[in-house]
Order: sequence, then C-alpha cells, then structure tokens
Amino acid sequence: MQARHPQRKRKRKTANFAGFSSSADWRIWLGLTLTVAWLLLGTIYVSTSIGWTNLDELPAHELGSFLEGAFAPLAFLWLVIGYFLQQKELEHNTDALRSQAVAIQRTAEQAVIQSEQMAANEMHARQEAFLQVAKSVNGQLGSIAALLYLSSQGAGGDGNIAQDEIGRLFGQMTAQDTEVFSRRLLSTTLSQETPEDQYALYYGTLVRARHTNSFIFSFERMMRRAEIVDTDDMLRDALMASGHGFVYRIMKRHQANAPREYADHKITGTHIDF
Repeated sequence: MQARHPQRKRKRKTANFAGFSSSADWRIWLGLTLTVAWLLLGTIYVSTSIGWTNLDELPAHELGSFLEGAFAPLAFLWLVIGYFLQQKELEHNTDALRSQAVAIQRTAEQAVIQSEQMAANEMHARQEAFLQVAKSVNGQLGSIAALLYLSSQGAGGDGNIAQDEIGRLFGQMTAQDTEVFSRRLLSTTLSQETPEDQYALYYGTLVRARHTNSFIFSFERMMRRAEIVDTDDMLRDALMASGHGFVYRIMKRHQANAPREYADHKITGTHIDF
C-alpha cells in the first residue's frame, strides 16, 4: 500500500504538468525561453567579464545600476507579453459577452413568440366565447323577427299568411334556422310597391317600432362585441352578410325616417310585456 502512493503522486504531478502545458499560451513559453536564455547569458557575462568576486565588491549604487540594466529587458519583455495576454483575454471576454447577447436576444425572441402565442390563444378563447353568445343572440333576433313578421303578415296584421305556414316557419326556426323570419321579412320588403309600404312594415305601428328597435338594439350590441374580439372584422362582415344583417340595414334606413317617439328605443322599449 505504501509503495503505491508515490506513484499516484507522480501521476498527479504529471497530469497537472500536462494540463499546464496544453493550456499555456505560446507567448508564455517564448517569454520563459527568452528569460532563461537571458539569465544564462547574464551568468556567462558575469563569470567571464566581471567575476563573481568583483560583483560582490561593487558599491550599492553601481550594483543597483547593474541589476537594473540586467533585468530591465526582462521586465519589458514580460510587460509586452502581459499586454498581449490581456488583449487575448479581452477578446475571449468579448466573445463570451457577444454569445451572451445572442443568447439573450434569442431568449427575448422566444419570449415574444410565447407572448404572441398566449395572446393568440386568449383571442381564440374570446372568439369561441363570442360565438357561443352570438348563437344565443341570433336565436333572440330570430324571435324578434318572427314577432315583427307576424305583426304585419299574421292574422292581426295586413297579411293573410295561413296558420299552417306560420307553424311550419316556427318549426323551421326551432330546427336551428334562426334567420327564417328575417328572410321572410326581406322577401316581403322587396315585394312592396312603394317606400312608404316598406316603411310601414317596420314603423307602421308602435308595436312594429318596438320590435324593430329591439332588433336593432340587440344586433348592434352583438356587433360591438364582435369588433372587440376580431380586429380583422371577419366576424363583423359575416354578421352583416347574414339574413339578420340585411334586415338590420333596412331597419336602420327606415329608423332614420321615423319620428323620435318611434325611432328611439328608450321611448318604445325593447321588450314585449305579454
């Protein structure tokens, strides 16, 4: 056991020396070589020209001048080597800082991408919620359009639509076709001969004005919600191009010509008290 320890120590020393030799800069080796050579030349010079005995007998100021002249080149040499080594270290530090800057930039870009994805996911969730609300609002608009249509075309109005036809239309609306009465209003409006007859379909009576204002009020609330959740106005365009959207446009045109007591939903109200 005792014989193995020196071997281990020698192996460690050899390994440390190998690591130093592989990591040391060539400038250090050049400086060491020149330093050793300079010291050898100085030793030879003292031995052959001055003599070690005479060197010991020199006065202090002359000995100081001699040592200053002898070691000044070495000091200058290692100063230059230290400058270049420091410059190399600064280059390494600059490269490290540049790499850190690139890594920080990539992290920032990744953070931006993640934030954009989170914003897109949030917007998608808000749009999904809007579609659920819009489904209920479209059902409400379908019911209002049905009441408005019956007020003019039903038995109590100016039309003569049969009860069987009314039942069929309500059955179609119940089967998720919420725009069936809006389409009927569109066709009825186009069949009128004069603008006055068209106006009478929407604002001819107080009840019709209430239904029309209720339809406009509900549709515009849904449009405002669509503009919040869809910055590209795709939902808004789709709503305006629907059956409810076309009826809304016609209603707004006639609302502008109606008297204030009929045109203002705050006066007529937006709900029917059965």
